[in-house]
Amino acid sequence: QVQLVESGGGLVQAGGSLRLSCAASGPTSSIYGMGWFLQAPGKEREFVAAIMWSGGRTFYADSVKGRFTISVDNAKNRLYLQMNSLKPEDTAVYYCAAGRLDYIGSFYWGQRRSYDYWGQGTQVTVSS
Repeated sequence: QVQLVESGGGLVQAGGSLRLSCAASGPTSSIYGMGWFLQAPGKEREFVAAIMWSGGRTFYADSVKGRFTISVDNAKNRLYLQMNSLKPEDTAVYYCAAGRLDYIGSFYWGQRRSYDYWGQGTQVTVSS
């Protein structure tokens, strides 16, 4: 099965940048889409960004458009999230996720149910 491990989180001042990485292993050829989700204490996990594993199409939550960039490096089996202009409200645990097409060939990029595999999460804390 696909395994995902996030890294790159940490403490940063407001306005700063971080680059999150997600290392994928196992049968990565089965992956169709990958995404990043965040979860703050006491809140539900919510969508941040997604990308086709083959590259090309990307999708972003309105709250991060223009600030975050999602990318993949298939040769290294890695997913990235470049986060710029960070705000205190970005503070959360960030999770990497991977999913396969459903039985009718559809993929809902912003929905947790589309993703079959999840990493352990990495903490991002933005101070004001």
